[in-house]
Amino acid sequence: MEKSKKKLVAFTGAGISAESGINTFRDSGGLWEGHDVMEVASQEGWKRNPLLVQGFYNQRRKQLLDCQPNEAHEILAELEQHFDVTIITQNVDDLHERAGSTAIIHLHGELSKAQSSIDSNLVYKLSTWEIKEGDLCEMGSQLRPHIVWFGEQVAMMDDAIKVTEHADIFLVIGTSLQVYPAAGLLNHVPASSNIYLIDPSNPTMDVERKITFFKNAATVGMRNFKTLIQKES
Repeated sequence: MEKSKKKLVAFTGAGISAESGINTFRDSGGLWEGHDVMEVASQEGWKRNPLLVQGFYNQRRKQLLDCQPNEAHEILAELEQHFDVTIITQNVDDLHERAGSTAIIHLHGELSKAQSSIDSNLVYKLSTWEIKEGDLCEMGSQLRPHIVWFGEQVAMMDDAIKVTEHADIFLVIGTSLQVYPAAGLLNHVPASSNIYLIDPSNPTMDVERKITFFKNAATVGMRNFKTLIQKES
């Protein structure tokens, strides 16, 4: 009888995509690509200037076309050969998918999709990088980016918690663990499970658990994690 695979849950943030050329969300004083985040990531910003918001995300999608998954994304995909892997990501890019990972929970939405501006349950896969003024949902409302903006409910949070509660191994890559409710996932990792953290900085964590820390950027950290985890499995 084949031995069941251990459950590996990887919680990823902007740091894993930075080496693919995607700027982190909070690179400089609350600015995102030169914009105050509240201008482009809030309902208030959308109501005030929908063309600015739409144009901002159109450019993010266009830039994403030129970005490729890096080695950290690829190693996570490879680990599916040995582990039951689920990725919980704060990122809105599709680099995990393009690297070959098959089970991904996007907490903050997906750039490659649009949603109705009156019903967030109406979600559409985009065939182009651009959402135009006049592109409507089936209810006749303007399409907007499928992004969870500040003040909006993180609809996938319950799914993320359920997955985390069954983790044998919990891996954190490239996130400051400062954005709630996602940062609270560590509190749902079973007491018997091992936690690993890959980050070149020294993130502050409000959790009383033993954590194996790799002070590396994502690609080097994933190489080191893969070597360690294969020895232990």
